[in-house]
Amino acid sequence: MSHSWAARPPHPVLRGLVTRYIGYAQENVTLEVHRGLPSRHVTLVISLAEPIHYTGLPGEGPLQSVVGGLHTAPALITQDRTQRGIQLELDPLGVRTLLGVTAAELTGRVTDLADFGPDLANLPYRLAEAPDWRTRFAIIDDTLAARAVEPTQPPPELDRAWHQLRTSGGRLRVSDLASEVGWSRRHLGERFRTELGLAPKQAARILRFERAATLLRSGTRDLATVAYSAGYYDQAHFSNEWRAMAGCSPRTWITEELPFLQDNPAGAEPESAT
Repeated sequence: MSHSWAARPPHPVLRGLVTRYIGYAQENVTLEVHRGLPSRHVTLVISLAEPIHYTGLPGEGPLQSVVGGLHTAPALITQDRTQRGIQLELDPLGVRTLLGVTAAELTGRVTDLADFGPDLANLPYRLAEAPDWRTRFAIIDDTLAARAVEPTQPPPELDRAWHQLRTSGGRLRVSDLASEVGWSRRHLGERFRTELGLAPKQAARILRFERAATLLRSGTRDLATVAYSAGYYDQAHFSNEWRAMAGCSPRTWITEELPFLQDNPAGAEPESAT
């Protein structure tokens, strides 16, 4: 299998709304079903090849471009031999500005990008005609920047709580998080569910899982070390959580999925189109 990628952060006007763009191109892919893992991001995927076939989350399909909401179970994607496209990592609290809906309205499902306006509906075709990754990323910058002219700001307490929870890797107690932002635990839970579609404990669970996935991708293979570093009680707790959120054991994921993945560094300069 041949694999190339390009990644960079968005234009500065989009910082806080989008974490990064990742362009990818794979040939002779032999993994028939890919497990899309839970993460802190709402994921926007635009295929520059065949439409995307999601089977693990509710929603329409196949689609040329999809928005995947936050989820706590694997999103199963049927793969063609050729995979080529762009993935955007959207901050959940920035979704209201970029797409006109809350992240909560997207949670646990996939939605056609075309549902959010003609400018986004045309984006896959414009990107497919572009000659290289640099040009494609510039097109995305322009399209999203036009939507960020009047950003919809979340309550500062919620923004701070989400930031603190992310920074802790999901280790902060909900009661401590509520006290830190000056809300009751109940009110914090209500605002999380209204904006993100998840309770704070569910969001923390995703963050711990994401930390564990990052450690596995970076080469850490001792599961006890991964469990401790990611904030799990012990290796058994980690393994049970991994099965629930990835749909397989950690060892199975390492064997089946990891060879097809690269931990693309944010901020990498885009390569020329392949």
